[in-house]
Amino acid sequence: MLDKMILGRYVPIESFVHSLDPRTKLLFVFIMTILVFLIDNWYGYLFGFLLVFIIIKLSNLNFMFVFNGIKPILFLIIFTFLMHVFLTKGGKTLFEWGIINIQMGGILMGIMISFRFIIIIFLSTIMTLTTSPITLTDAIETMLKPFKKIKLPVHELALMMSIALRFIPTLMDETQKVMKAQISRGSDMSSGNALERVKAIGPLLIPLFVSAFKRADDLAVAMEVRGYRGDVGRTKYRKLEWQTKDTLILLTLIPIGMIIFILRSYF
Repeated sequence: MLDKMILGRYVPIESFVHSLDPRTKLLFVFIMTILVFLIDNWYGYLFGFLLVFIIIKLSNLNFMFVFNGIKPILFLIIFTFLMHVFLTKGGKTLFEWGIINIQMGGILMGIMISFRFIIIIFLSTIMTLTTSPITLTDAIETMLKPFKKIKLPVHELALMMSIALRFIPTLMDETQKVMKAQISRGSDMSSGNALERVKAIGPLLIPLFVSAFKRADDLAVAMEVRGYRGDVGRTKYRKLEWQTKDTLILLTLIPIGMIIFILRSYF
């Protein structure tokens, strides 16, 4: 399943979303994340999923490709749901046994929070699929530029965020290779009780950490021999161009926010 992780990958195809300025996509996802947290009813979540579907169509991405890509993190969504089921109280009691008390309010809250989580993951995944890591770095650096006045290392911070994002799929691929190598040597990671499965992770984590540190060291050496000194004396090869469509896309957040507030207030 890890080989299906698509968060951090870039799909170089032609689409309306691909052609947008990366700053537009960052701002859109950031503001939409705030608006999603304001949704508190089923109509709002239905509207949120409708927006996600429209954005996927504008990205020329296959819906099943995007959906399959978030399957590896479904365990986080399930964990969030179960936490609310067992810890959130309210409404009619559905099941009670000892200290376990499951109520309708907990189930409904778990479903809503899970939907909120899924919408945010979809938006973030679409952004990384339609934006190359290099342009994403430029966008982050440009947007954080005012913080240079307080001596914040903006360039280095943007570079670290971009490298971390870029190495997510690389580490997932490396994990898959190590797992296959361990299984070919007789290691069994899919059977046994929970304790046995945890013990089986040990031989997986050690070579993975060794590989990750080696990649980090190779990257540091490569940057050093090429004379990398942060943004000191550096010029831009790529220029970000803000266009009219970028402004229009951000303006669509106004009616989107109004619809969410209407759904929140009257339904």
